[in-house]
Amino acid sequence: MSHFLKVVAFSLLVIAFFTGFSFFGVPQIEPAPPPKEEAVERGAMTIEQFVALGKKIFDGKGACTLCHNPVGGRAPALERAGIAAVERMKDARYRGAAKSVEEYLYESLVKPSAYVVAGFGKAGTNDTESPMPDASAGSIRLSEAELRAVVAYLQDLSGVEVTVRIPTDAGATAKAQDKPAQRAPAKNAEELIAQFACTACHKIGAQAGGPIGPDLSRIGASRDAAYLRRAILEPNADVPKGFAPGVMPATYGEQLYARELEVLVAYLAALK
Repeated sequence: MSHFLKVVAFSLLVIAFFTGFSFFGVPQIEPAPPPKEEAVERGAMTIEQFVALGKKIFDGKGACTLCHNPVGGRAPALERAGIAAVERMKDARYRGAAKSVEEYLYESLVKPSAYVVAGFGKAGTNDTESPMPDASAGSIRLSEAELRAVVAYLQDLSGVEVTVRIPTDAGATAKAQDKPAQRAPAKNAEELIAQFACTACHKIGAQAGGPIGPDLSRIGASRDAAYLRRAILEPNADVPKGFAPGVMPATYGEQLYARELEVLVAYLAALK
């Protein structure tokens, strides 16, 4: 019996020893706190992304390459626009209010007649009026963020400092490029021609137009409705002699409503 008690006592002593050692002899391991979620501003955009957005608008929605291209020659090249802005603001013919390169480039988008590069004005205006429409109105209708993005792109393209401050809604603007807003259908062909700035390239009757595209004043006398429809939807399918391919946008099939297309075709076919 005494032997049994000795074994029990020894066992309890060993248990007590290891229990005490586990509490006081082994260092406590503190679990690491859970990671904190970083505060990320939704819609945040880097200047590189903003410049890329500007290029996307310039090549796409803005339709800038329709005239500003080495093929058409309808508008001045913009590779040095940021550099040329400094001299143009000093020119006696300048009628704007810009004080910086950024302000000048923005003004050239919304008030293009503030300064017209020699040789690129509307016919008969002695280079005092630009054929370019206000990019914030009409069919283009760029938002404030879109205009700023294009300015940033032009600054970067020119190799000058990009001074544009990225708008807070730039992220939403970038997403909107993939889902353009629906517009109200045009009421007639004349409204369509104005919205899509057709006279920037074509002369149509009494409306003065550019020489990039064929004169459409009497197009109905030589072309039928089927030809005209295809010329709008597939402009490179049959390019008239003397005119460069790849200048007229091939996106009107996506931009025009079916009824608008037929109204425009009927209007052109009647020009005889």
